Amino acid sequence: MKVAFVGKGGSGKTTLASLFAAYLAASARPVLAIDADINQHLAVALGAREEEAAALPTLGDHLPLIKDYLRGDNPRIPSAEAMIKTTPPGRGSRLLTPMADTPISAACFREVGGVRLAVTGQFADDELGVACYHAKVGAAELLLNHLVDGAGEYVVMDMTAGADAFASGLFTRFDVTFLVCEPTRRSLGVYRQYRDYARDFGVRLAVVGNKVADAEDVDFLRAEVGDGLLGWVTGSGHVRAAERGRPRPIDQLEPENLATLRAMWELVDATPRDWARYQAQAVEFHLRNARAWGNDRVGTDLAAQVDPDFVPGPEHLAGAH
Repeated sequence: MKVAFVGKGGSGKTTLASLFAAYLAASARPVLAIDADINQHLAVALGAREEEAAALPTLGDHLPLIKDYLRGDNPRIPSAEAMIKTTPPGRGSRLLTPMADTPISAACFREVGGVRLAVTGQFADDELGVACYHAKVGAAELLLNHLVDGAGEYVVMDMTAGADAFASGLFTRFDVTFLVCEPTRRSLGVYRQYRDYARDFGVRLAVVGNKVADAEDVDFLRAEVGDGLLGWVTGSGHVRAAERGRPRPIDQLEPENLATLRAMWELVDATPRDWARYQAQAVEFHLRNARAWGNDRVGTDLAAQVDPDFVPGPEHLAGAH
């Protein structure tokens, strides 16, 4: 199952993403976490020291390798250079599983706090003021388009803040999107904006309150979100200890907060995957990007990369890697 964490900047989505990933890993469930936020803090939230996090390899720096491996021998894609961030898989493409050992995992994935982690990467000095962060996030989008996660496997992504996630088709790549919401009007404004943008694409959105201090906070969220409020996380000594560089095992999290993580996991596991729809949305956004900029950049009609009869899924994994 693929899971995203979104919300207003500072709402605590990175904290919730790290707690959920750690909860899954501690329960011996295979999990791949991906930091796709412009502020790359997920590794530290999972327990890495700042210098360890800064030394992690990045998806953005290995984009040529990612493209070349995923292309496989797909006859519709003549070269890795012809691939863009939205290129969908087809017959001959290489598909991945979250825990597979591949050239991509060897180059880009590392274990942090018991969780397999990939990071998109921060801006380099020569990119400041001249580059768009979505060029880096594109590596994660391409990866997700080719990632076949089976029952009991999890991909957890920490997304960019606010509605910036809608600058690409990445927001459609998840079975459940958790919107982390503080009990404030500004945070609720981001929730409503995300809800309205996502509605037409069938995004499964669940709200998790954060920084909840008392029953009044809960009542405020319930009044504004209604049945969309799945649960909430209260002020946490466990989280404060981690933020001070003293991480604790996830089973030491406060019982009420552990109960919220379990409710999140139960929702994810109860959500069915529609592979045909998943591929159809990948194709839709590929064609949008092809028309908007991809065809001009590559110099060919990228609609030809679409394999109209191909639907990814576990049945394609036998010869995929």
